[in-house]
Amino acid sequence: MTTVGILGAGKVGTVLARLTIAAGYRTLISASGDPAAIELIVDVLAPGATAKTSADAAREADLVILALPLGKLGSLPMAELAGKIVIDATNYWPPTDGTIERFESNPDSSSVVAALLPASRVVKAFNHLGYHELDEDGRPQGAPDRHAIAIAGDDAEAVRVVADLVDAVGFDPVVAGPLAAGIRLGPGGPLFGVSAPRDEVEDLLKQNVDGGNIPVT
Repeated sequence: MTTVGILGAGKVGTVLARLTIAAGYRTLISASGDPAAIELIVDVLAPGATAKTSADAAREADLVILALPLGKLGSLPMAELAGKIVIDATNYWPPTDGTIERFESNPDSSSVVAALLPASRVVKAFNHLGYHELDEDGRPQGAPDRHAIAIAGDDAEAVRVVADLVDAVGFDPVVAGPLAAGIRLGPGGPLFGVSAPRDEVEDLLKQNVDGGNIPVT
């Protein structure tokens, strides 16, 4: 059984935990402190998930999802994330993260995350939908009203694995291109906040953040 580790037990993290459990994955979830502090939250919001320390969740997982505020990146278990496929589901959002200079000076937040995790295989996904849409818009394969989730990454095998996860939790995976294309999924990008079918997502991905066109790969 594939194990998914989710670092972050907020609204996005607990929704992703529910989705991965429903899809048949063993799911571990952590917050920044003692896992005992989130056990009740996990039991209520993501029954079936197991609360762990971040280090243990990362160590035991085959796939790790970052669903924590970017201001807490310094607390990531770097050694345990080495060699792992890490799904960056974060967005830089100053009202909640505060002003973080390294993100202010580089709007491509995933490249900043990847630089902090040089030994990990970073893929951008799950960040352009809100937690309500993640929770409510998933559909089985072949459903006529199925929506899509875009993915960006430099490691082809890691992108394929993440695409399988996206498909398993109820969305059509659409590859946006290399990790740098993740800028189109975040705040200010054409896809941010959009829950839509595959063809609409593909059309939106052809728009760069400045209105130019970039081919979808």
